[in-house]
Amino acid sequence: MRIVRRLVLIGLGVFLLMQLVPYGWQHSNPPVRQDTPWPNEEARSIAVKSCYDCHSNETDWRWYSYVAPSSWLVRRDVERGRAELNFSEYGEDKNAMRDAAESVWRLEMPPRNYTLMHPDAKLTDDERRVLLEALDEMSERLRG
Repeated sequence: MRIVRRLVLIGLGVFLLMQLVPYGWQHSNPPVRQDTPWPNEEARSIAVKSCYDCHSNETDWRWYSYVAPSSWLVRRDVERGRAELNFSEYGEDKNAMRDAAESVWRLEMPPRNYTLMHPDAKLTDDERRVLLEALDEMSERLRG
């Protein structure tokens, strides 16, 4: 019993020390420079629900994004997501919409680790079709 109590205290101490690591504390949502002009409201609604937390400047920073170590993972995922595709900075990357469509088609997006915490973000077949059509249309528009 002593060993268990000691392990619990050590685990608690490590958890508390992790809270002192500053990475993940700052949560910013830069201004929306140019919102993506979705072809229809249905596609936009699907994207907001399933993509915008990581791929826009409109991230909903939930409570666990303030507690280490999950804050580290959330911050890293948002930084990577915005770097790949940012729906709040439409037109910055001419290939981003095509690449996004490919990831959705391959069932890579939204990622499983995100849909586990946000089951409503998981795409149905119909939602996937609507999103793919919209991404393809916007990709064509960008390439002119």
